[in-house]
Amino acid sequence: MKNAVYLLSIVVVILGLYAFDAKREQHALERAVHAHYTNELANASEKLSLLHTTIAQSMLFQDEKALHNELDTIWRVSNDMRNSISRLPLHQDVANEWMRYLGRISEEAKNADSLKDANKWREKMTVVNGNLHALTEEWEVATANYFQQDGDFSKWSKVTNVETANSPFATMSVNLKSFNETDFPLTASESDYQKKRELKNLMDEPISKTEAIEKFKMYFPKIDDATITVTKSHDDAAYPFYHVQFVRGSRIGYADITEKGGHILSFLLERPISKDVLSHEEILESAQKFMKKAGFEDTEVTEARENHEAWHFVFTRKVDDALVYPDSVHVKVAKDNGEILGINAMEYIQKETINKQSENPIDWKQFFGEGVIIEDEKKIYTENDRYDLRLCYEVIARLPNNLYDTFRVVVDAENHEVVQIDALS
Repeated sequence: MKNAVYLLSIVVVILGLYAFDAKREQHALERAVHAHYTNELANASEKLSLLHTTIAQSMLFQDEKALHNELDTIWRVSNDMRNSISRLPLHQDVANEWMRYLGRISEEAKNADSLKDANKWREKMTVVNGNLHALTEEWEVATANYFQQDGDFSKWSKVTNVETANSPFATMSVNLKSFNETDFPLTASESDYQKKRELKNLMDEPISKTEAIEKFKMYFPKIDDATITVTKSHDDAAYPFYHVQFVRGSRIGYADITEKGGHILSFLLERPISKDVLSHEEILESAQKFMKKAGFEDTEVTEARENHEAWHFVFTRKVDDALVYPDSVHVKVAKDNGEILGINAMEYIQKETINKQSENPIDWKQFFGEGVIIEDEKKIYTENDRYDLRLCYEVIARLPNNLYDTFRVVVDAENHEVVQIDALS
């Protein structure tokens, strides 16, 4: 009995020492994290102040060289500030709005580098400068709360939560959203891009839940006897759609179908895959039959890859003799029986509007260096960094006497601007 009591006492002492050490280590870790965030907040505040000052300074100059020095600093500091924001324990809404606002300032500074008239920059930044001054003051008030929490992150999370009553970040979040919209209004291309993302261009008549189930069974007749449940997207969703879930034995999955017109957006089927393997031609034929039935008849295969259980195909819309890369459908097909396992047709549903664009042929021998080998050339439509859809030449080019240095080069067909370069090997 004495031995048991003795052993128990030793265990209690050991556990007590362990708990003490663990608590001490946790306290040390909390202090280290608090010190880290304190430094990050101080750095962010310093960069925000510097950004505000530099924008104000840039508005002084008419001289191109002097202006460009300030623009370089604005571009660098705004990007540094974005990095600091990404590392801080802020509410996601506030962080996202900050990242967007700072990104637009950085973009404007970069684009202004090509302006000959400094008045254009000054005119654009007049409002931004005033709004950034207000944001700087709000930031100082809001972040001061951090230093009053003594490293208590539960209290800090309540302070940063924009839904908490009297949160100093709530006003900042509202103002950031407002300034993003007023200081940097969307261009026509960006507005069109946003409309496509939200399926604003779909003009089809709405369908009911019953009609959505009928569409589902038409697309996927092999599982039309599954147990099906249908829910409607939330009211705040970017676009209305029906979420169709199904279960049939070991087969389970879902499909998303637009309310307008009943277009298939996405589909996923999970089931055991047998060891049987069909030929590539049979599997591709199965994918092509589905594409025709689903109304994606103006596409052709542009990519194919496989894993141990399925083939993955990319079908891209073709207009005249050019592939419209942003309008693609991704299809996953089972190797054992050619059944469709997955679909992503969102890009295709967000169909691009093709505008007329002149085309100037390129002499590739003059465009590329001596000896560069052209492996393939095709016409494509793709978006540049301004979301403008451009007719381009896509060229697979290889350096001479080297089988490994191969590149995909995309060149604007009208102005011969290099839009993109990708190393293929």
